[in-house]
Amino acid sequence: MIEFKLTPEQELIRDSARKFSEKFIAPLAPELDEKQEFSHDTARLMAEQGYFGIIIPEEYGGAGANSLTYCLIIEEVSKACAGHGVTMSLTNSLVAAPLINFGSEEIKRKYLPPLARGEKLGCFALTEPNAGSDSANQETNAVLDGDHWILNGSKIFISNGGVADFAVVIASTNKKAKIRGLTALIVDKGTPGFSVGVKENKLGIRASDTCELVFQDCRVPKDNILSTPGRGFKIAMDTLDGGRVGVGAQAVGIASAAYEASLKYAKERKQFGSSIIDFQGISHKLVEMKAEIETARLLTWKAAWLKDNKKRFAKDAAMAKLYGSEMATRVCHQAIQIHGGYGFIKDYPVERYYRDARITEIYEGTSEVQRMVIASYVLGV
Repeated sequence: MIEFKLTPEQELIRDSARKFSEKFIAPLAPELDEKQEFSHDTARLMAEQGYFGIIIPEEYGGAGANSLTYCLIIEEVSKACAGHGVTMSLTNSLVAAPLINFGSEEIKRKYLPPLARGEKLGCFALTEPNAGSDSANQETNAVLDGDHWILNGSKIFISNGGVADFAVVIASTNKKAKIRGLTALIVDKGTPGFSVGVKENKLGIRASDTCELVFQDCRVPKDNILSTPGRGFKIAMDTLDGGRVGVGAQAVGIASAAYEASLKYAKERKQFGSSIIDFQGISHKLVEMKAEIETARLLTWKAAWLKDNKKRFAKDAAMAKLYGSEMATRVCHQAIQIHGGYGFIKDYPVERYYRDARITEIYEGTSEVQRMVIASYVLGV
């Protein structure tokens, strides 16, 4: 018999993350959203809580926690502010994970401890103007010149791009080999030829920094690669598989915030002499919202459990990401509907939740890509 129960330690960690997020992140979320501002202060506080080193092994200064524990924290942070959830998820799943799984011992010792302490931030640079869902079509290229790679090209929509101290960059090092010619390089901030381009003005997750990265004859040390030349595509795909578990948890967090705000409002708002929660049309909306949130949470936890137990989890991660992201959009849509006209103005947080939820259907693989991934497993196509 399967027992759906968190350990006492996991419950304590979840409750602590909830209290921290409610105290230090939630009060700042509306202002940071309005200003589209990344908060270095709250990033530092999150690092002090250990949230930037959750999955990093203890020997490198992290907590060495499992994926399920990571999801619990992501959900609570995302309930308070989805932008902060992105920063935390990115740091663990898209930056720390490839360093842990594919980095040399020297790279791990150099980058993981300051990442865990929050002394350095990283970013993962895969997307390009002509390589979105078609991530194998990389135009950014690197040519070996003695002890350095000469890197040229640009990346777009890079979370943490403007605040990161280093970037994990996927580039082509052998154009003829196509997908087998991609390599993952680590490029430090301040390297000549590495610059930050346009900062994007976004619909949602506005407290997360998103920028263009530009490389012009950027000289990267030869040993600043993950694994070996030609393994970049595998590294990127493995990294995205893990990242999708985190996106599932983010989506659950955003939807939970919208549900809780709607439940509170429905109890307080009176029309026709009664609280609107007494009307079947409203109560049924809340029931459906709650059921969908619980379903997405279980899908996410299953994917995390499979990952923690070294089982194949890519299909389940894609399912958690697909269902969770589309669920979050549906739940936030209904949250605005329950609030009526008030849901459409910034005095109430549900309009922000609605805007934040939308990106979860797009980044780290669109819903269309998730369906392709899932189809490849269940239909064999």
